[in-house]
Amino acid sequence: MRLKLSTVALLLICNLAASAMASQLNISDIAAEGLEGWREHSFKGNTQYQAIELNGTPMISARSDGSASGLYKEIRVDLQETPYLNWRWQIEQPLSGLDEQSKGGDDYSARVYVIMQGGLLPWRTRALNYVWSSGQPAGSDWPNAYTDRAHMIAVRSASDNPRQLYSERRNVREDFQRYFGTPVRYIDVIAIMTDTDNSGRQAHAYYGDIFFSR
Repeated sequence: MRLKLSTVALLLICNLAASAMASQLNISDIAAEGLEGWREHSFKGNTQYQAIELNGTPMISARSDGSASGLYKEIRVDLQETPYLNWRWQIEQPLSGLDEQSKGGDDYSARVYVIMQGGLLPWRTRALNYVWSSGQPAGSDWPNAYTDRAHMIAVRSASDNPRQLYSERRNVREDFQRYFGTPVRYIDVIAIMTDTDNSGRQAHAYYGDIFFSR
């Protein structure tokens, strides 16, 4: 009887472990992989990205000096299975005095965004930008200054401690429904970007622990 109970207990533990693994989709293992698997897209110049340790925590460092390029991964995520995007981030300083709702002020010390691609119908492409805002309060949102196919969501603001590492969690499935009014099951790309091309300023941010979960 003890043997049978032990066997059952072992099977339960294995099933729970497998279920836990299935309930989380890692986007990047910075400690083991560095920037492997990430690709860079430049809009103007190149933000300097590198894998580092920040107080012992593996992170991606991003330095922008009047530049705008992002790191992205093409990965299909089923939001029905893992709707929550999780990440950690920190900035060195906010970008003050910008009108982020204008093209001239569309710069961010840190942003994490997800993209639903439209395939052969590019006008159906939609993107959510989770940003560390300089001029808007946390919790606010607005259309991207360049396109109505992207929406900006202020997760942090200038009132947050710029040198503190914050952990975030967003229900991407609900956010697509809320801000675009359409149900989305799959997203195809996740990206990070620190950009200051419009203002010509400098910014430094850190990103880490990016994954999707139930």
